[in-house]
Amino acid sequence: MNSFQTFDLKAWLFISIYLGSLIIVGFVGFKARKENTLKDFYLAGNGFGLVVIFLTLYATQYSGNTLFGYSGKTYRVGYAWIMSIHFMTAIVACYMIYAPRLYARAKKYNYITPTDYLQHRFNSNWLNIIATLIMIVVLGNYLLAQLMAMGRAMQGLTSIDPVLAYQQGVILLTLIMVIYGTLGGIRAVAWTDVIQGLVLIVGFIILLLMLIKQFGPISLATDTIQQMSGSTKANVPEANRLREWLSYIIIVGLGSTLYPQAIQRIYAARSEKVLRQGLAFMSFAPLFTVLIAVITGIYAIAYIPGLEGTESDQVLTRMLAIVQGESVMGYWLVVILFSAILAAMMSTADSALLSISSMLSKDIYGRFIQPNATEARLTLMGKLFSWVLILFLVWLAIYLSDKASLLKLLDRKFDLLIQLVPAFMISIHWRGLKTTPTLVGLISGVLLSLWLAYGGFNFVQNGKLYGFHPGLAGLLLNFVIAVSGSLYLNKK
Repeated sequence: MNSFQTFDLKAWLFISIYLGSLIIVGFVGFKARKENTLKDFYLAGNGFGLVVIFLTLYATQYSGNTLFGYSGKTYRVGYAWIMSIHFMTAIVACYMIYAPRLYARAKKYNYITPTDYLQHRFNSNWLNIIATLIMIVVLGNYLLAQLMAMGRAMQGLTSIDPVLAYQQGVILLTLIMVIYGTLGGIRAVAWTDVIQGLVLIVGFIILLLMLIKQFGPISLATDTIQQMSGSTKANVPEANRLREWLSYIIIVGLGSTLYPQAIQRIYAARSEKVLRQGLAFMSFAPLFTVLIAVITGIYAIAYIPGLEGTESDQVLTRMLAIVQGESVMGYWLVVILFSAILAAMMSTADSALLSISSMLSKDIYGRFIQPNATEARLTLMGKLFSWVLILFLVWLAIYLSDKASLLKLLDRKFDLLIQLVPAFMISIHWRGLKTTPTLVGLISGVLLSLWLAYGGFNFVQNGKLYGFHPGLAGLLLNFVIAVSGSLYLNKK
């Protein structure tokens, strides 16, 4: 079996220049600022054009950690994981439910943070605080997972002690990220997204071509899998798996559009036309990212059998090792791809960090602690919050390096996020949605989701309720309370 070659000095020099250039982008973003305001720092003033909006949405949605995870999940599940293409495509459809209308309101009323809309629409501090806390908790866990993924990625690239490699990877990559993020704000984040987005797209297409050249067409891999004794990975899914498909399509489609950084990308479009065009291009993104990750997993099932447990998460690395050993071109493709994957992890993390800092600065500090703070003061506080938060998360990522319990929390991020669907997606279309039922529905949905997920019930297996995520049951209760309560109040 091919083993992954640790990178030589030339490769590390390239990676260092590539990642170091991100700081230069941050400095350029700093020089490009027009004013020291929240709108300029978090939304780039007048916003971005089509290319930047598309690639920043793309790089934020597809992290390097996701690409490793999808190939590994395919290895464990088989062809059934091709449904991931559908739930990633569903994200675009769910954006269209509310994004154009939210964009129009954001431009009219100068929204900065995701919950600015909720404050303006419902005028409820309680609803705003709870929604803000949900988003911060979700993003905090998500950001921590990205930092841990950075460290683990670095472990496979160098021959030094794995523990030291992990710690250095977390510290150095996070330091680069927070420097360019606090220098250039959303401009630097979006411009770096453009770089790694383009590299990832081109790199994965080349990877697919090289895998086909190495192993032949995917049909041969499928025949090999079908001939494996006891293998069911090419079979038609059973009923429970089909219910899981539907659950993923709904929960990921809705939840991904309610990430705070996703909402702020909606605000940051230069025009509604640019936003719609960017989302239209996003509908094709799963074909040259998720599909290629799935195909990589299929090839691995056929030609690298026998991986168990956490080894299956190394599928992409092992396939890249085969490509790496084939030729000089293969070696440098892997170097470039790993550089882009590391940067993609950073781009996902920096977007989350920027959104958290904006909510801490404007929604918490500016609204409840220092209501009279100037825009410059709030912007400065946002940067300070970024550094304090990232220092804590770096320590936590190093402390949890050999512990897997945190990852179970990440399974719940969409269960929590989709409880915001009535507050955002229904309220944007229905003026009759009232504040109190929306608040009660939100709290009830969150509590039911967590109760089902962690209550130890026999009918909840592998975190699913008969194949469905607990968050969908919470959303159903949430929806019934919000809508029926609003209808009742409207009749009074």
